[in-house]
Amino acid sequence: MDVLTFGNDMLRQKAAPVENLKGNLSQWKETAEKMFDALKAQKGIGLAGPQVGLSQRIFIIDVDGDEPRVFINPSIIETSQETWKYEEGCLSIPGTWANVVRPKTVKVQAWNEKGRSFTLEASGLIARVILHEYDHLEGVMFIDRLPEAKRQKVLDKIVKKAKA
Repeated sequence: MDVLTFGNDMLRQKAAPVENLKGNLSQWKETAEKMFDALKAQKGIGLAGPQVGLSQRIFIIDVDGDEPRVFINPSIIETSQETWKYEEGCLSIPGTWANVVRPKTVKVQAWNEKGRSFTLEASGLIARVILHEYDHLEGVMFIDRLPEAKRQKVLDKIVKKAKA
């Protein structure tokens, strides 16, 4: 699986729900495995379906200190009022990093690659990665979360890099 980069229209589209998950479990397990392979090859910690050309509501995370996780048809149940700023990057915008403010904790409900429903409460980096990847399912990229002036600087840098 190749990771799509900034400028590809699929990255700005809202992903469709996975239909008939239980009837296609082997397909989704295989898809998740391929996504983990792509994630490892890129040395990332999260990857969403739209980033690999799959307009489906699936993402994976693999954060140090936690088990690799698959989220299919995730729903954000709640987020904390408390926020924190942390530097984020994105495999779809290589070499670009910026501080993004996000909620410190998140509660998410999803299905795993075995077709089992689960609810996860996460904080810190794991919460941040979940929220970042969930954004991809909504057609939102981390640079969209930046203040306008900072966002424009980052966009100018991306355009300049693309022309080089």
